[in-house]
Amino acid sequence: MNVNDPEPGLPIRLLHDRVLVRLEGNEGERRSAAGIVIPATASVGHRLSWATAVGVGPHVRSIVNGDRVLFDPDDRSEVELHGRDYILLRERDVHAVAASRVETDATGLYL
Repeated sequence: MNVNDPEPGLPIRLLHDRVLVRLEGNEGERRSAAGIVIPATASVGHRLSWATAVGVGPHVRSIVNGDRVLFDPDDRSEVELHGRDYILLRERDVHAVAASRVETDATGLYL
Protein backbone atom coordinates (compact mmCIF):
# COMPACT_ATOMS: atom_id res chain seq x y z
CA MET A 1 0.00 0.00 0.00
CA ASN A 2 1.29 3.46 -0.91
CA VAL A 3 1.74 5.81 2.08
CA ASN A 4 -0.62 8.29 0.40
CA ASP A 5 -3.38 5.73 -0.16
CA PRO A 6 -6.20 5.41 2.37
CA GLU A 7 -7.08 2.17 4.14
CA PRO A 8 -7.55 -0.76 1.76
CA GLY A 9 -11.05 -0.78 0.29
CA LEU A 10 -11.83 2.92 0.81
CA PRO A 11 -13.20 4.30 -2.47
CA ILE A 12 -11.53 7.72 -2.31
CA ARG A 13 -8.40 9.63 -3.25
CA LEU A 14 -7.67 12.56 -0.98
CA LEU A 15 -6.78 15.89 -2.57
CA HIS A 16 -4.38 18.68 -1.61
CA ASP A 17 -3.55 18.86 2.13
CA ARG A 18 -6.41 16.70 3.41
CA VAL A 19 -5.96 14.01 6.07
CA LEU A 20 -8.53 11.26 6.69
CA VAL A 21 -8.48 9.96 10.27
CA ARG A 22 -10.26 7.31 12.31
CA LEU A 23 -11.05 8.11 15.94
CA GLU A 24 -9.45 5.94 18.59
CA GLY A 25 -11.83 4.22 20.99
CA ASN A 26 -15.20 5.53 22.11
CA GLU A 27 -15.55 9.28 21.67
CA GLY A 28 -17.91 9.59 24.63
CA GLU A 29 -16.47 8.05 27.76
CA ARG A 30 -12.77 7.64 28.45
CA ARG A 31 -10.51 6.05 31.08
CA SER A 32 -8.11 7.75 33.44
CA ALA A 33 -4.56 6.47 33.88
CA ALA A 34 -5.78 4.61 37.00
CA GLY A 35 -8.51 2.85 34.97
CA ILE A 36 -11.47 4.89 36.21
CA VAL A 37 -14.20 5.34 33.56
CA ILE A 38 -14.99 9.03 33.00
CA PRO A 39 -18.38 9.57 31.31
CA ALA A 40 -18.72 12.07 28.44
CA THR A 41 -21.02 14.22 30.58
CA ALA A 42 -18.10 14.85 32.99
CA SER A 43 -16.13 16.63 30.29
CA VAL A 44 -14.68 19.88 31.59
CA GLY A 45 -13.00 22.51 29.45
CA HIS A 46 -11.81 22.17 25.89
CA ARG A 47 -10.31 18.75 25.12
CA LEU A 48 -8.36 17.73 22.01
CA SER A 49 -8.72 14.21 20.56
CA TRP A 50 -6.33 11.60 19.17
CA ALA A 51 -7.01 9.75 15.93
CA THR A 52 -5.11 7.54 13.49
CA ALA A 53 -4.34 8.81 9.99
CA VAL A 54 -5.70 6.35 7.41
CA GLY A 55 -5.23 8.47 4.28
CA VAL A 56 -3.32 11.59 3.28
CA GLY A 57 -3.46 13.91 0.27
CA PRO A 58 -0.50 14.51 -2.06
CA HIS A 59 0.48 17.84 -0.46
CA VAL A 60 0.60 16.60 3.15
CA ARG A 61 4.20 16.96 4.38
CA SER A 62 4.31 15.84 8.01
CA ILE A 63 1.82 12.96 8.31
CA VAL A 64 1.80 9.44 6.88
CA ASN A 65 -0.71 6.62 7.22
CA GLY A 66 -0.63 5.08 10.70
CA ASP A 67 0.48 8.25 12.50
CA ARG A 68 -1.48 9.29 15.58
CA VAL A 69 -2.60 12.90 15.25
CA LEU A 70 -3.96 15.37 17.79
CA PHE A 71 -6.78 17.63 16.62
CA ASP A 72 -9.68 19.78 17.82
CA PRO A 73 -12.88 17.66 17.68
CA ASP A 74 -15.02 20.81 17.39
CA ASP A 75 -13.34 21.74 14.09
CA ARG A 76 -13.94 18.72 11.87
CA SER A 77 -15.89 17.30 8.95
CA GLU A 78 -17.27 13.79 9.31
CA VAL A 79 -17.75 11.27 6.51
CA GLU A 80 -19.08 7.71 6.43
CA LEU A 81 -17.40 5.17 4.15
CA HIS A 82 -18.51 1.52 4.03
CA GLY A 83 -20.53 2.00 7.23
CA ARG A 84 -17.59 3.36 9.23
CA ASP A 85 -17.18 6.95 10.42
CA TYR A 86 -14.07 8.98 9.56
CA ILE A 87 -13.03 12.59 10.03
CA LEU A 88 -11.59 14.77 7.28
CA LEU A 89 -9.06 17.40 8.37
CA ARG A 90 -6.63 19.80 6.73
CA GLU A 91 -3.00 19.26 7.69
CA ARG A 92 -2.87 22.71 9.29
CA ASP A 93 -5.71 21.68 11.67
CA VAL A 94 -3.54 18.93 13.19
CA HIS A 95 -1.83 20.12 16.38
CA ALA A 96 0.67 17.28 16.87
CA VAL A 97 1.88 14.00 15.37
CA ALA A 98 2.93 10.99 17.45
CA ALA A 99 4.98 8.49 15.47
CA SER A 100 8.14 6.46 16.02
CA ARG A 101 9.76 8.22 13.04
CA VAL A 102 9.42 11.68 14.68
CA GLU A 103 12.84 12.94 15.78
CA THR A 104 12.99 14.17 19.37
CA ASP A 105 15.49 16.94 18.64
CA ALA A 106 13.85 18.22 15.45
CA THR A 107 12.06 21.55 15.26
CA GLY A 108 8.35 21.79 14.47
CA LEU A 109 6.96 22.60 11.04
CA TYR A 110 5.10 25.87 10.83
CA LEU A 111 2.31 26.01 8.27
